[in-house]
Amino acid sequence: PKITVELLTENPYSRPGLQSQKIQNIVIHYTANPGTSAKQNRDYFEGLKDSKKTKASSHFIVGIDGEIMQCVPTWEIAYASNERNLDTVSIETCHLQSDGTYTDATYESLVHLTAWLCEKFELTEKDIIRHYDITGKICPKYFVNDEEAWAQFKQDIKKILEES
Repeated sequence: PKITVELLTENPYSRPGLQSQKIQNIVIHYTANPGTSAKQNRDYFEGLKDSKKTKASSHFIVGIDGEIMQCVPTWEIAYASNERNLDTVSIETCHLQSDGTYTDATYESLVHLTAWLCEKFELTEKDIIRHYDITGKICPKYFVNDEEAWAQFKQDIKKILEES
């Protein structure tokens, strides 16, 4: 997939610079901030070094128009998946509506990015999880509220992996 790399500045709030362990899962998230872009969410993470409001980040953000932005190298931890930060790669997804549904472009890019990461880390569709599966948080909302859509997403990944 086409990825724009805009790494966050190393700092204790969004990019601690700590090396990750062997990647076991890809974790899907959503921004819970309808209508915001990948760049706006990346800039929010960057701003945490100054505001010090919380610790948060993600390796990748998929935007409403399907753009993919990388914020943290995959060999470093991101502050996204709680106790699983050490052995996961996280993908934040942008959305237009409060229900978290994706545009076709967001979905398509998410499928291709996730499949590419599965290949990179020798994972399968069974290794793709939601933030919800770690913490019980309703994230990503669309895939938590619609189990059929979640199952279809994993099937779409499996199909790409089988073709490559």
